[in-house]
Amino acid sequence: MGEKTYTQLLAEARQCAPAELREGDGRTVVVGLSGGVDSSVAALLLKQWGWHVIGLFMKNWEDDDDDEYCSSRQDLIDVMSVADTIGIDVEVVNFASEYRERVFSIFLDEYQAGRTPNPDVLCNSEIKFKAFLDHAMGLGAEKIATGHYAGVRQVDAVHGADSKFQLLKAADATKDQSYFLHRLNQAQLARTLFPLAGMLKRDVRALASAATLHVALKKDSTGICFIGERPFKEFLMRYLPPCKGEIRSLDDGRLLGEHDGLTFYTLGQRKGLHVGGVKGGKGSDTGDHAAWFVAKKEMARNILYVVQGHDHPALRATALHAGQLSWIAGDRPADRPQTAHPYTAKTRYRQADAPCVIEQIDAAGCRLSFAEPQWAVTPGQSVVIYEDRICLGGGIIT
Repeated sequence: MGEKTYTQLLAEARQCAPAELREGDGRTVVVGLSGGVDSSVAALLLKQWGWHVIGLFMKNWEDDDDDEYCSSRQDLIDVMSVADTIGIDVEVVNFASEYRERVFSIFLDEYQAGRTPNPDVLCNSEIKFKAFLDHAMGLGAEKIATGHYAGVRQVDAVHGADSKFQLLKAADATKDQSYFLHRLNQAQLARTLFPLAGMLKRDVRALASAATLHVALKKDSTGICFIGERPFKEFLMRYLPPCKGEIRSLDDGRLLGEHDGLTFYTLGQRKGLHVGGVKGGKGSDTGDHAAWFVAKKEMARNILYVVQGHDHPALRATALHAGQLSWIAGDRPADRPQTAHPYTAKTRYRQADAPCVIEQIDAAGCRLSFAEPQWAVTPGQSVVIYEDRICLGGGIIT
């Protein structure tokens, strides 16, 4: 079988899209364009489906915007080229002050407190679906859209209650980004379209290529949201001062080396410790010279504790507490009837869903337990809870 044509790819994309997306009827949607293939195809599809599409390019980082790490200049060039090919207008907006206040300052505070935050979660809830959403509504848009791999579904009212919007996993399980969107609320989801919800990444690239979008093969962006991928420790050191201390074995207290500051390490970290294998180490899963992993940070005494072996018991937990809870439906899972689907959770993005039990939940936080131990459950990261394909929300691991 030969390659699919542009017409075939468009037809397949239309077939797997919800009716609301396929029937634009001239309504205005503002699409967040990053210069990547995903947002470009999202804009292309909406234009094909009859929406009046306006592209919006957000510049949110200015400290060291250069060609080496995070060139918004090149991204803007790519956006303008895509817009010209599709036939849409683009507006450029600067949210740098909002990003620094609402995302980056919290990011630094969390690291300084010894936790490991997830800036992408904050970036979505505070910038892409708040500052961007507010600006788009000011342009007269009825909806906003992004190239995220996730879905939105409106469910009918039950027992006289208002209808609700659900956040769903994407069809492409390898690209699903609902984990990063779990803090969105009903008002945000009601205004949001995700055109790529039913598509596979390979088909997104194929459609971009068939549509002669030059970003079809552009590498996916990685690293910190809007800042890019860079030597992370060196980047943090620009904003947070080093504070050297001891590295010790958690099993027997042996002094193994010196760290540059607990801020710069996270649970489960292996690289950058500069601690070689030590003969006779406990918890080894590959022999006496097994690799060392960060297992604990003692902030009061500035000691970094490490263990040998990826499967050391200190790296595994069967329960966790989480705070700063956010529920997409507006009410807690415990306040709603349990469906036939058990709860599952992720404690990090690149992780399979793990069956869990919500043992306790209130306004202050919740406690989850797992049937199987979870690896390197890290304070500051997000735990996100699901009911089958539905993302219920989550909180920050404490």
